Amino acid sequence: MFKKVLISDDLGSVNKGVLTVLSGLNIKDVQQVQYCDDAYLKIKKGYLDNAPFDLLITDLSFIKDHREQKYPSGEALAIALKKEYPTLKIIVYSVEDRLQKVRSLINKHHINAYVCKGRHGLLELEKAIHAVYDNNIYLSPNVQQALNSRTDLEITDYDIELVKLLSNGLSHDDICSHLKENKKTPSSLSSVEKRLNKLRIQFKANNAIHLVAIVKDLGLI
Repeated sequence: MFKKVLISDDLGSVNKGVLTVLSGLNIKDVQQVQYCDDAYLKIKKGYLDNAPFDLLITDLSFIKDHREQKYPSGEALAIALKKEYPTLKIIVYSVEDRLQKVRSLINKHHINAYVCKGRHGLLELEKAIHAVYDNNIYLSPNVQQALNSRTDLEITDYDIELVKLLSNGLSHDDICSHLKENKKTPSSLSSVEKRLNKLRIQFKANNAIHLVAIVKDLGLI
């Protein structure tokens, strides 16, 4: 079993539950931080001291306060650490259950497990720890379809943003304006319309409302 574990979560009550799970697995060297930057520095120091952490358990969302953070979220932290230390095992433990987020973290950034906080969260976390220790990927049951063939679609973060804006009631012109204001491309009306039309065909949607409903049902937004 893992020997050295770091918990990164800004809620003490959550940390207590995770500590209980780790204690039940007889993992004695457990450290806790409430800021992602502190987590990064602890992981880095562990490698420099030739005493690396075996596992990081991190939330995705952290409440902002007066302290500036290089890594403002668990997602940013996990992505950075996986690039620098690809052998580090990382379990995301979060209330967020959007399939697109899960899919990206697992497939693109090679996170080892994604566990949803909730009624059975701690039980699933224990299962995830065992699975990751055995070099397997673990997903909570309610996000397992993130890796199913039905959701293995050619859809990008840009596409997700378009559909989100559409779901908020923005017209095509409004979407273009939003993209231009945020310096995102392509932002021309023709590009936006072509992409939305392609998504309607891809998801076999009858219209824009139907497209939004399908994408929501799949948990992509």
